Amino acid sequence: MSVAPAKITLKQWEERYALLQSEGLVESSFGGSLTRHVEQGGNLRLTCMEYDNSVAALELWNFLLTEEDRLHEARDQGRIIVGTMKDLGTVPVMAYSLPNVTAFYPDGAWWLPCAMQLSAGLLAVADSLGIDESFCPVRAMLGAFLTEAHFPIPDLLICSVGAICDDFSAIAQCLNGLGYPIFWWEIPHRRQSDPLKHGEFADAALSSRTEADQTVGLPGGFIAPREQVDFVKRQLERVAEVLETVSGEQLTEERIREGIREANRIRSLLGRLREAVFTSPVCPMPALEMLIAEMLVIHFCSDRRATRAVLQGLVDEVEHRISNGAGVLPNDAARIFWVNPTADWRMMNLLEQCGGRLCGSEFLFCHALDLIAEEMDPMEALARSALADPMVGSAADRAERIRRDIVRFGAEGVVISRIPGASHCATEGHLIKEYLFRTMDLPIVELESPPIIDAMQATLRTRLEALIETAKERRRS
Repeated sequence: MSVAPAKITLKQWEERYALLQSEGLVESSFGGSLTRHVEQGGNLRLTCMEYDNSVAALELWNFLLTEEDRLHEARDQGRIIVGTMKDLGTVPVMAYSLPNVTAFYPDGAWWLPCAMQLSAGLLAVADSLGIDESFCPVRAMLGAFLTEAHFPIPDLLICSVGAICDDFSAIAQCLNGLGYPIFWWEIPHRRQSDPLKHGEFADAALSSRTEADQTVGLPGGFIAPREQVDFVKRQLERVAEVLETVSGEQLTEERIREGIREANRIRSLLGRLREAVFTSPVCPMPALEMLIAEMLVIHFCSDRRATRAVLQGLVDEVEHRISNGAGVLPNDAARIFWVNPTADWRMMNLLEQCGGRLCGSEFLFCHALDLIAEEMDPMEALARSALADPMVGSAADRAERIRRDIVRFGAEGVVISRIPGASHCATEGHLIKEYLFRTMDLPIVELESPPIIDAMQATLRTRLEALIETAKERRRS
């Protein structure tokens, strides 16, 4: 039976699920009632949120919340489990190119304190190790490893170092010191090519080359020196070697090419979903589900095939709603662009309760949304993708990409969400805000989103309502 698009509570989802079952609902292997994730998985935060009422959204949530089950099943099947840390979108493409490897991001444990409403004690474990609340909430990853209660310990841990979050680097080094050995690969700070200097001391061979010869285009509109691309390519070749050693399989060029093609199929689906949702006159999918959908692409939630099916379901639902002019929010909702992921999922609900809708996002891994070049050497293509990471370049580069997307999606206001303790958010949010103030005429607010927002909800609501009212008032002026 067709129902109008709407946002519903967990209790209402339970009633709707029973009705869908009576009508012959066909579910995936990971399907079931959302309530079971509270009763069996301890995900208490689910009781506090509102959800889209579509079957596609039900599949999305069930897929996300059963990843631990898939990882344990992979271990039981004898598959090699690889923990890929910090690069957010590059090494998993390589890992899933091998037939007997399942990859995931232990970094994702940063959401566990929210999902379990601090009941798992993961932050307390980090505190006991000297990694206190002055660090990014990703410190929950330490507790997840030491308790072994949330995912099987990987057969191999791979982590990028260099131009990454200082907090994460310190936490990963602590993990390594606790007896969880890590294979490190380096990503340099992305810079633009320096102008060639021609003079009496210039090398003859170098002086004959042009600046264009030295500069390489990257996904997302960035550029980098050729020497940096070559360096990262060599680093990724080291990663390929260790993946081959651990898996006992050859990571051939054709396997990597097919891995890139499959990643691009998934990224294309997400791009189609974002374009439809963010540009539609109606809001066909809530912000919370869009946040979760984006997170799938960085490592496919431990199942590439299912990721593709889940995203296809969301695309179909959204396009159907748009064709019928049916949305889940009032048509006058303010169009808001959101910068940085939120430690508490409930922030996305709060945005909509205050009269806004998500119309654009930059959740720190936009390089995982960009298509990877298929027409060149695959390791070179992956190196270029890795260097397009917004966190390895300047705040100005990142801010300019954000500005372009704000224009593209027609956002009317901007929220910059700071992550408490995160070294990369200490000043970057302010720099992005200043850049946008100089280059755009839009209201902007900078907020801090802790793992649980309850104590700050009144303050956050007031600031979001002020932003949204300003955006709406500007329409009338």
